[in-house]
Amino acid sequence: MKAFKSWRWQLRKRIMLFDGGTCGIKMKQLPFMGIICTVMLFIVYRTTKYQYQHTEMESKLLPFGTEKDFQEASIKLGGLPRGIIQARSDLELRPLWLSHSLRSKVAFSSHRNLLAIPVGIKQKRNVNSIVQKFLPVNFTIILFHYDGNVDGWWDLEWSKKAIHIVAMNQTKWWFAKRFLHPDVVSIYDYIFLWDEDLGVANFHPGRYLKIVKSERLEISQPALDPNSTDIHHRITIRKRTKRLHRRVYDLKGSTKCTNASDGPPCAGFVEGMAPVFSRSAWHCAWHLIQNDLVHGWGMDMKLGYCAQGDRTRKVGIVDSEFIVHQGIQTLGGHSIRKASRYISPEESPRRHGAGPRDVRSEIRRQSTSELLIFKERWEKAVKADKEWVDPYKRNPKSRY
Repeated sequence: MKAFKSWRWQLRKRIMLFDGGTCGIKMKQLPFMGIICTVMLFIVYRTTKYQYQHTEMESKLLPFGTEKDFQEASIKLGGLPRGIIQARSDLELRPLWLSHSLRSKVAFSSHRNLLAIPVGIKQKRNVNSIVQKFLPVNFTIILFHYDGNVDGWWDLEWSKKAIHIVAMNQTKWWFAKRFLHPDVVSIYDYIFLWDEDLGVANFHPGRYLKIVKSERLEISQPALDPNSTDIHHRITIRKRTKRLHRRVYDLKGSTKCTNASDGPPCAGFVEGMAPVFSRSAWHCAWHLIQNDLVHGWGMDMKLGYCAQGDRTRKVGIVDSEFIVHQGIQTLGGHSIRKASRYISPEESPRRHGAGPRDVRSEIRRQSTSELLIFKERWEKAVKADKEWVDPYKRNPKSRY
């Protein structure tokens, strides 16, 4: 009996020793497992950080480019270390030297917007009124001088802080295509590409942008006062009881706008006199501008394709902040010969003793011709691009 109890005791002791040994082994493994987990976490952290830095580098090199664009650019820029490459620029003036106080101001990064206007000296007073509205709301100003007169603007205090670009008798779209490349204006949240003959007594850019952001509009324009001159499309007319609208219903005229109409000029439409683009929308719109078609006719009907989504939601007219279109035709007007000492052979009469040309008629004829060319190019591009799918093709009643 004692032998049996002794045997049981020995067996229990061995089990206890075995369990204790196992537990000891497990206890010894814990620090080792902790080291393994720490190493793995470090590897994950370093990999994630590398991927983030790589993405940041690519965004700096090509903020709007594709991987294919990046590879092509890498070949061309192979002689430079990647960290030194800057693919972006801006239109901000830089001082020739910096004091300590100025250095902190220059380094400060904030949301900025851009106002670009083609101007002639005859509209100086009205342009001044426009600019005075925008300056307090952190806008950079760029003036495109189509009449060659820059000296006449220096008496305005803000003029010395603006960007001035001069090219004789060129249009807004000519200037925009050449000087507002997306990589140059990428720091600006919104680009206002306005005409010079707009009345802004009832417009505030700060309140306007607040509405645009809250409604997530990528392309927009302020509504036109019903008393404006040269109202071409009913959708742009201000609705007194609304903050904004995105479509219009109109059964008059050649274009009928009904519930079934979801394309321009009934919906998803702004006119070329006062468009406002988000950064992403402008990147698309800039590529839509044809380099040789300087009047831009027909382009407004296609801007909805640049709305970064559904044009019936992303494009709108802001009613609470409205403007007056004065309809003053200055570019190519009677002052065109006085403003320029050089008259090209095309501008001069072909026959000796011939009377002066009707410049406005010539411009309208050219604009109409460009409209036809633009439509032909669009149709040709659609047929040629087999991979492109028209998101609005399902609407057979759309005029464009």
